[in-house]
Amino acid sequence: MAKQYWKPGNMLYPVPAVMVSCQRQGEKPNIITVAWAGTICSDPAMVSVSIQKKRYSYAIIRDSGEFVMNLTTKKLAKATDYCGVRSGKDVDKFAETGLTPCPSQLVSCPGIAESPVNIECRVTEIKSLGSHDLFLAQVVSVGVEEALLDASGRLRLSRSGLMVYSHGSYFEVGQQIGSFGYSVKKKNKQNRQKKKSIRSHKQAKA
Repeated sequence: MAKQYWKPGNMLYPVPAVMVSCQRQGEKPNIITVAWAGTICSDPAMVSVSIQKKRYSYAIIRDSGEFVMNLTTKKLAKATDYCGVRSGKDVDKFAETGLTPCPSQLVSCPGIAESPVNIECRVTEIKSLGSHDLFLAQVVSVGVEEALLDASGRLRLSRSGLMVYSHGSYFEVGQQIGSFGYSVKKKNKQNRQKKKSIRSHKQAKA
């Protein structure tokens, strides 16, 4: 297929659009919407967020060393966008969006009650990279909406209508097209059946 080659740019899409809540002691809590966020380690569980120094939340997270990463959904799309285009210097984002601050378990800043998952984080390192600084953080606790758990206690996050961001637009996560390892499961099943058939044939001949 024919392709054009562009100058280097950030084209890794879609990405999660998360609302990051933070707070300095004695001050009102704030929310910043971040699209450059990700998982970086499983043991210990760690995440990262990239934030420009000029953003109001940058100094809050730097000084407090804590934040909560709140997953977003279709229902939270308008609030998510608002928190990305308005500054906490000028407005109280919880009040303006109608979002509810909820107490965290192990960090001092609140999570967002309407979010299906609240990921409490403590900053371990800040890397200065250029336009953005990268905050590396350890996950210390996770709050999950009970309504998303099935009868066996398994999290069914797809029921929440998760939202992602892609090149200036928000999208609801759509239909499942596979699951981890599905590309080899059928082959493995066929191999097991073939081996079972061979064993049965040998036993019959014996």
